[in-house]
Amino acid sequence: MTNNENIINLEITKEWKDAFSGASVGVLVMRNALNPKNNPDLDNKMKEIEDEIRNNFSESGREGIRTLPTIRSYTEYYKKFKKTYHVMLQLESVALKNRNLPRISALVSAMFAAELKNQLLTAGHDISKLQRPVVLNIATGNESYTGMNGKVQNLNPDDMFISDNVGIISSIIYGPDNRTPITSDTTDVMFTVYGPAGISAEQIKNHLEDISSYVKLVSSDAITDVLEIYSN
Repeated sequence: MTNNENIINLEITKEWKDAFSGASVGVLVMRNALNPKNNPDLDNKMKEIEDEIRNNFSESGREGIRTLPTIRSYTEYYKKFKKTYHVMLQLESVALKNRNLPRISALVSAMFAAELKNQLLTAGHDISKLQRPVVLNIATGNESYTGMNGKVQNLNPDDMFISDNVGIISSIIYGPDNRTPITSDTTDVMFTVYGPAGISAEQIKNHLEDISSYVKLVSSDAITDVLEIYSN
């Protein structure tokens, strides 16, 4: 049984609910995970996903990727900020340029594999670096945080973001922060999925279950503590 003090619950602001009709967000918390750099079972799963992606788009190519309903939903969101959905570009890279998914560490690779398979935007965080509460909100444009690249990012007004008691941990447009990332020492992890309008709760649930199953290829003793979908 998990101590109540250690349970991660996502709080959602009224401002987010008012702004994002039809949107959903998912949270997966796993504990007691291992995070080696490589694992043969996970690597085989990643190769299987890479092959499936290449087979699926060998004929339809870039147009086939860009017209996927999931990709179109994210493209619509990103277009408001004059940005391109980076998962779409990664999918094109694997499908059309024969590049492989990055192998960084087991937990990150599990997330990347599911992200490309399902095209759903996902971030991963080390729970030991989080300070509750964890809150989903909409940006005013006055917020900033340091991204994974070490650069300070000023949020765009109306972007979705998640923060803890210290600061922002991710936003849709600028991705995760550099304070709470998954590292080789991570054992307890939180994955979050941003789903703009057009992405169903069922898609997010299946996606998080994929991540959980990939993590368990490496860590059979890992425990799924939370798998929650918040639909607006």
